[in-house]
Amino acid sequence: MASIRFKNAYLGVSKTISTNNERIDTTFKVDNYFYGERTVECAEEKMQIKVLDTLRNGEKIDLVIGADLSNQLGITNKVMSKIDIPYLGVYSACSSYVEELILASNFLKNSCFKNIACLISSHNLDSERTYRYPVEYGTITRNTQTFTATGAIASLVTKSETNIKIESATIGKAIDYGVKDANNMGAVMAPGAADTLINHLKDLKRDISYYDLVLTGDLGKLGSDLFLTILSKNDITIKKHIDSGSILIRDKELTKQGASGPICLPIVLTEKILKENKYKRILIIGTGALFNTTMSNQKRSLPCISHAVSLEVN
Repeated sequence: MASIRFKNAYLGVSKTISTNNERIDTTFKVDNYFYGERTVECAEEKMQIKVLDTLRNGEKIDLVIGADLSNQLGITNKVMSKIDIPYLGVYSACSSYVEELILASNFLKNSCFKNIACLISSHNLDSERTYRYPVEYGTITRNTQTFTATGAIASLVTKSETNIKIESATIGKAIDYGVKDANNMGAVMAPGAADTLINHLKDLKRDISYYDLVLTGDLGKLGSDLFLTILSKNDITIKKHIDSGSILIRDKELTKQGASGPICLPIVLTEKILKENKYKRILIIGTGALFNTTMSNQKRSLPCISHAVSLEVN
C-alpha cells in the first residue's frame, strides 16, 4: 500500500508569479521572460525569490521543500543558498509539487515543524533548451508538443487549521510504457496518472464518485484523452476532470496541446479551482516524465511518475 492518511496537515496561503501568457491571474505578473535579468536562469531565480519572500513576510517557515526543471535543481539550489532556512530539494519532474505536499504533510505529522513552504518553478526558455531545442534553433513545433509554462509558486503547508485539509495521498510508481518521443509528453505520462488513480481508489477503498473533481497536472489534450481511455477500460468514469496544462496557455498558436511544467497544477489549483469554491473533494494528480537529454538522444523509452493528494475543502 502506497497511500497515506493525514490528520494535521493543511494547505495555507500561496504566492504565485507568471507571465502574461499564462491565462490565470497570479499574485505577480512578469512582462517578459528575462524579468530584468541577464539570463533566463537568473530570471527564474528571481521569480522563486519573489514568491518565497512574499510568503515569508506573513509566516515563519521552518523548512523549504523546493524543485525546478533545471539540471541538478540548479535554480532552487542557488535561491536557497541565499536564504537561511533548512532546505530539501526534490525531483519528480512535473509532479514535483505534489511530491512536496506529500513530504511536507509527513514532516508535520512526524516532527516539530509547524510551517513548511513548498517552492517550485519552471521557465519556458530554460526547459526548451534542456529537453528539446533552444527556441532560437527554429524547430517546428509538433502537434503533440506542449509549451512549458513560466512562473513560480510558494505554498504554505501548516499544522494550523485552514479550510483546505490535506486528507490523504498516494505515492506513484515509475512506469515505462515504451514511449520514446520527448515531444509527446502526454502519451508518456497518461499511463502513470491512471495507475496512481487506480491504486489510490483501491488503497483507500473509494469509488471515483467520492471526488467532485480530479485535477491533473500537464497531460495536455492528447494525454488527457489517453488518461480517460485507460480509466474507462478499468471501469472508471470520472465525474469531472480538468487538466491544468490544457487550460493554462493564453496563445493557442503556441501549442495545440496546452502547457507543461511543474507550475501548471499548483497555479491552476490555487488561483482558479480553490478560489471558485465549487468543489469540496478534490484529487490532484501531478504528472511527470522522468527522463534526461541523454536518454532522449539515445532513443530510449521514457518512464513517468504520478503522485496524488486528496484535498477536502470546507
